[in-house]
Amino acid sequence: MVFSLINKTLFNIFQEGSKTYFYSSLFFPSHLKKDVFALYGFVRKADNFVDSTPQNVEGFYAFKEKYEQAMNGYKTNDLVIDSFVHLAQRKRFDPKWIDAFLNSMETDIKKSTYETMDETINYMYGSAEVIGLFMAKIMDLPEEAMYHARYLGRSMQYINFIRDIAEDITLGRRYMPTEEMHNYGLKSLEEESVKHKPERFVEFIQRQLGYYCHWQQIAEEGYQYIPKQYLIPIKTASEMYNWTANQIHKNPFIIYNKQVKPMIKHIISTTLLNIIDPRKPNNSLQICPMPEKFPMMPVH
Repeated sequence: MVFSLINKTLFNIFQEGSKTYFYSSLFFPSHLKKDVFALYGFVRKADNFVDSTPQNVEGFYAFKEKYEQAMNGYKTNDLVIDSFVHLAQRKRFDPKWIDAFLNSMETDIKKSTYETMDETINYMYGSAEVIGLFMAKIMDLPEEAMYHARYLGRSMQYINFIRDIAEDITLGRRYMPTEEMHNYGLKSLEEESVKHKPERFVEFIQRQLGYYCHWQQIAEEGYQYIPKQYLIPIKTASEMYNWTANQIHKNPFIIYNKQVKPMIKHIISTTLLNIIDPRKPNNSLQICPMPEKFPMMPVH
């Protein structure tokens, strides 16, 4: 009965994606779960086109064209697209948010490196911040929550960038800004290169974790706007990303040995604790507060 309202296709797409998002999302109330799966089915399918090896460029543009047709009132018979468009119209998603998401996915076809933090943040607006906005609309959160929802999307995306440095290199990408690397005398983030400057690499990673920490703290200030029953999976996912940040903080070189992800049993056990007391202060990010005040990065 738990999954009776969720289409099998959407369920499978989500399950094959992020384990943290998938298993924490299972604890949303049933009426909300269907919407969450429709959202992540759409964003995951789009992302899969540009993350495949080789990239399925033709598939992505066909997907984008079908979405535009659906938004213009045509039934595409693509379950993922039609379900999302129905959700977007019912929950009144700003079409500019969806365009920003698709633009960031398209950027992965055209762009492989980022020179400045502003460039990276512009990418994250479409790839992650708008996902926070979609989720806020699904949960019918007040306007005051939107700012924090964006920061939650941004912080989660950035810890993924840090965690996936080695994997992204194999895909020919680097989201870490060149200017940040140069501040620590790093010309490359390939393992053989950073081994020659281990102390500087560690300092570089700690600085990037500092950005994550700062943005995550802003995001958590928005928990006050989320109803308790919705906060459980949100807080669980957040704590799993904090766990990832803690592991990398202890040993920055771990990113070259494995992809740092929590085990399913850890996600479930954390969820159960949050069910008991979802309003309990989140102390899972052990690297906060940082001694240095990190700058407030621009928000669109």
